[in-house]
Amino acid sequence: MGIRDHCPCGECRHPETKQRLLDTFSIPEDISLKRVEGEEHGLRITWANDEHESFYTWDWLRAQSKSFHFPHEKSYFDQTIATKPPTLHYPNVMDNDEGVKEWTGKIRKWGFCFVDGCPTTSMGTQSLIERIAFIRTTHYGGFWRFTSDLSTKDSAYTQLALGAHNDNTYFTDPAGLQTFHLLAHSHGGGGASLLVDGFRAANILREESPEAFRTLCHTKIRGHSSGNENIAIMPDRAFPVITVENDADWRRSEVTQIRWNNDDRAAMTGVSSSAVADFYAAARKWVEILRRPHSEYWVQLQPGTALTFDNWRVLHGRSAFTGEREMCGAYTNMDDFISRWKTLHFCQTRHLERGLNVWIASIPPLLDNVITLPCWCCYRLHSLDLSMC
Repeated sequence: MGIRDHCPCGECRHPETKQRLLDTFSIPEDISLKRVEGEEHGLRITWANDEHESFYTWDWLRAQSKSFHFPHEKSYFDQTIATKPPTLHYPNVMDNDEGVKEWTGKIRKWGFCFVDGCPTTSMGTQSLIERIAFIRTTHYGGFWRFTSDLSTKDSAYTQLALGAHNDNTYFTDPAGLQTFHLLAHSHGGGGASLLVDGFRAANILREESPEAFRTLCHTKIRGHSSGNENIAIMPDRAFPVITVENDADWRRSEVTQIRWNNDDRAAMTGVSSSAVADFYAAARKWVEILRRPHSEYWVQLQPGTALTFDNWRVLHGRSAFTGEREMCGAYTNMDDFISRWKTLHFCQTRHLERGLNVWIASIPPLLDNVITLPCWCCYRLHSLDLSMC
């Protein structure tokens, strides 16, 4: 039934919107195959109940036997990235999509990327951010331009030092990307920016203290944003500090998100005293790793160089500063960033091939005869006795 449900023909899937036209539940539960033919480019199936013909490419069928991932290169960073941080030039990003492709690729690989040569204006910075996607609006506004005047009641709007943290831990869906651009800094100094690779830190924690890692994967906490009048944001659900792809296999599973902001962390409620103690012990070890000099990449932002980073991976902070400093920037949704990255790096057909979760293994039980199929490795025709499967 799953194979039939994902028939890609124009009758079953709209050719423009790529949405399903087929009424899934009109498919008989005992659906069977009348005929299966292996061809050079795919598998042609005729269904017994209504003589409908479906064609599935070999690439699509191959994709269903793999986990749901778009391959990308990932490199962890530490303080040594200072010698050659990922950087692009503003005109390259603005002039054509090849520049945006390289930009999004570097962010996916390293977790951040600088763009130099950026006009020191709000308009120039906003135009850069919108090369990826539209700007996400929050209670801070959409595109922000701010100084240390506490016009918004958040520590970012002060001159205080900020430890390594992720933004939006009080949202169910934290922003995916964050962009900063220092427009001006006068009559003072300080304010160096801090970046820490959260995925690298999480892997170190898993290696050095597996129980602490497990605790931060399984203990769920809430964040809050409560400083501004008439705003009290706290998600209905609590979330772990470290999210892995497969909770059941936390010892080996890939880290997919970090949610850590000690300043915005809410009280733990409804948990035992021993669970609270375990959390604080694990968090202490976690912060010790984040604060190791080798983990910290410090950089002094300069007017004309914008910084964009993955807020689900990279923790950021700053040193205290004096004088008058003006920053601008914005958030971008993670789904919109990933969509832009995928459409620039993979063809639209491949998105659909990998996105439909169907397994070719569901075909054999429906047949009791011998069919001829091309080998997925060599594409030569081979006879397959399905009764032996």
